[in-house]
Amino acid sequence: MAMAAAEVIRDRILAGRFQPGAQLKQDILAAECGMSRIPIREALVQLESEGLVKILPHKGAIVVELSAKEIEELFNMRTLLEPFLLKRSAPLLKPADFKSLRKILARYTDSITNQDSESWNELNTEFHMVLYRHADSPRMMATVQTLLQECDRHTRFQLSNIKGDPERAVREHNELLRLCEERKFDEAAALMWEHIDHVRVVLVDLLEKHQAAEASGQSAA
Repeated sequence: MAMAAAEVIRDRILAGRFQPGAQLKQDILAAECGMSRIPIREALVQLESEGLVKILPHKGAIVVELSAKEIEELFNMRTLLEPFLLKRSAPLLKPADFKSLRKILARYTDSITNQDSESWNELNTEFHMVLYRHADSPRMMATVQTLLQECDRHTRFQLSNIKGDPERAVREHNELLRLCEERKFDEAAALMWEHIDHVRVVLVDLLEKHQAAEASGQSAA
């Protein structure tokens, strides 16, 4: 039950239904999920370990609101880990893997075209994790999966606010797949670094401007 509750709450956070800074009240969540507060409490502890929730004394669970500096750190970690995993895994990708990647990419492209923000990040995570599946690095894989989840809702903000970026994401995913199929693994790893770092640069700039505007508004008030 705790796992089911965690999935529901996680999905709502990633979909933006629970905004950063929002308080998650256990009694309300328990009623909505049709269960007691005990599995809800366990679910919130799990989500805290994933970096989505922070449990504070006297306040309970709060949806994490990251600063631009913290988001920059998340993406810097990804640029360190993901090119490494790709170079280990890509030479071992099989025809069945490439077939799966093509299907994921087709669905990802459709989700971008249809502005289905809830799907495109799930498919992005799935695409990356299939690319790395043969890396034989379970701890690094678990770390990257958590990082992808943490970056998920912030990447959605970036894709929704930058004209042309959704198309760039599709284009770069196609190029990554082509390079792996052509066994150009060093080029693929370099593109992966650029792919992640581009999102970092744009997203940090967006958040800094957003936070500066909020601060300016509060000062004026």
